[in-house]
Amino acid sequence: MNIFKIILIKLICFFGLLYSLKFPKKYYVFFKCCLKYIQYYHKLNKKCLDCPKKIIFNGLNILPPEDTLDEIINKNRSISRFGDGEFDLIFGEGIGFQKVNDSLIKKLKKVLKNRRKGFLVGIHIPYNNTFLDKYIYKSKRFITNWVERWKLKLFTLIDLNKKYYSSYITRFYIEVKDKSKVPEYIKKLKKIWEGRDILIIEGEMSRLGIGNDLFNNSKSIKRIICPPVNAFNVYDKIIYHVKKFDKSILILLALGPTSTALSYDLYNLGYQAIDVGHIDIEYEWFLRKATKKIKIRGKYVNEVYGNKYKIGAVKDKKYYEEIINKISN
Repeated sequence: MNIFKIILIKLICFFGLLYSLKFPKKYYVFFKCCLKYIQYYHKLNKKCLDCPKKIIFNGLNILPPEDTLDEIINKNRSISRFGDGEFDLIFGEGIGFQKVNDSLIKKLKKVLKNRRKGFLVGIHIPYNNTFLDKYIYKSKRFITNWVERWKLKLFTLIDLNKKYYSSYITRFYIEVKDKSKVPEYIKKLKKIWEGRDILIIEGEMSRLGIGNDLFNNSKSIKRIICPPVNAFNVYDKIIYHVKKFDKSILILLALGPTSTALSYDLYNLGYQAIDVGHIDIEYEWFLRKATKKIKIRGKYVNEVYGNKYKIGAVKDKKYYEEIINKISN
């Protein structure tokens, strides 16, 4: 292949990339794939959907969960976590407990692209075996298929020059293949709130730490209880109530994609805010030595089929005594 043909291929690919960024639904030529044209392709009409993930995300820097915890513990960092649900919303698909909302999507994109020092963005895009080998087959199959489906749109959102952190810091048990190191990991995780006053912002029936010792090493616990579905509808109300608390309090959020946006806004207000997601359910599965995702009595587990919300079913007096505000639509 002579030099002129190589230059022509790269020019075509470059303008193809510009076209694809403007019209996300039409990805016919992909610049990064074409840089590897000689190695992977023999025909210029090869479509971008056939481009290997290891080329598209080559150079993507995601720190592992353990290193992410070190940043949070040692430097009091805040973090927002982007999983498949957050990206699905950005791409226009609603999820079980949050419908598509243009304002939320705008916030999620802002968080993802921010470069604030001291604020961590957690993602999980396993594009090679180094990432995947840690997880059980079912988890690998799901995330591999998901990345394959969205890889070109993901590429338009991800900055390959940015350092990302792990969104799996609170996904430490059920999907991990080698569970022998989980107890030590949990000890490290609990150092985040050790001796701290914490404010838990969660959906009704999430009930973080209720019925287990997950937060027993904290100094005190306060709660703001929010709607279990479409919590973003009360976004401004949540911030209003949070502002009543001193900036020294540690905020833990479990409100799905609303947490992802809220962590960033609370950080900008001077709080340390950590999006903890399924942390309590993972801990419950760990305590039960579960081998698959199971229902937990008295708590909502959105990833278990048939586990519906039962609003008002909580009768734990201590739980309600800890609640400072209960926000409803």
